[in-house]
Amino acid sequence: MRRVIYALLAFAFAPSAFADDLSWITGAQPAAPMNVNGWAGIYIGGQVSYSSAGGDFSNTTQAPLAYALRELTLESVQQPSSWPVLGQANHSAAGFGGFVGYNTQFERLILGVEANYDQANLSLTPLNSPISRLVSAGGTPYDVTVTGSGSVTDLDFGTLRARAGWALGNFLPYVFGGLAVGHSNVNVVATTFGVQNPPLGCPAGTNPPCVPFSFTGTAGKNGEWMYGFTVGAGLDVALTRNVFLRAEYEYVQFAPVANLVVDVNTVRGGLAFKF
Repeated sequence: MRRVIYALLAFAFAPSAFADDLSWITGAQPAAPMNVNGWAGIYIGGQVSYSSAGGDFSNTTQAPLAYALRELTLESVQQPSSWPVLGQANHSAAGFGGFVGYNTQFERLILGVEANYDQANLSLTPLNSPISRLVSAGGTPYDVTVTGSGSVTDLDFGTLRARAGWALGNFLPYVFGGLAVGHSNVNVVATTFGVQNPPLGCPAGTNPPCVPFSFTGTAGKNGEWMYGFTVGAGLDVALTRNVFLRAEYEYVQFAPVANLVVDVNTVRGGLAFKF
């Protein structure tokens, strides 16, 4: 009986010792505050995410149409290739992915590098608003219509980023910045069509004759690689010395592809194991 009483008193005044004994038996480590070098090392984890992508397609039809119309007086005078027939597009979707990284620690300062991948399957499809105008080029009248279509489909992306954080016990707030690489299908089609000399509706025997025309240009391709930058911030929370939770926000912007700039805002939650 005295031994039981001594054991209970020891547990009440020295729980950490019993916790260490228990961790030795179960293999789990207690969620003690992270001390010196507590965040240092290699880590790997998985994550779920919610991303919102956006892009402005208003300039995407210009280059393919300008090339298709390059030899026409109509283009040099009226520049129908510059008429903005496509607008903006947005799409949001849930995703998943993973990350792997390495931290070094200088007292409270944490510096590291991390690779992050997100399987988002984002897609963008802008509204098409055809533009029709009666114009004159070189003294010749034209009835011109410009129309088009565009899309970005199956957009996934990854980042390679440098991190800097400040250890506050079990909490690690951090910021990051780096490079982003995306993969998607980018397709833009633009068409200019109409009639040259249209005033009388082109009846038989019209002089000068009515001449219908149609020119199409394309840009982008399936399997397009996209490159850009990433910035963001987050918080890692240690559950044990080897397991931590993560919450973060990331902004990614890609360099123009077919005159289209795509940006992505993402929030994530993750779980990781540190070696």
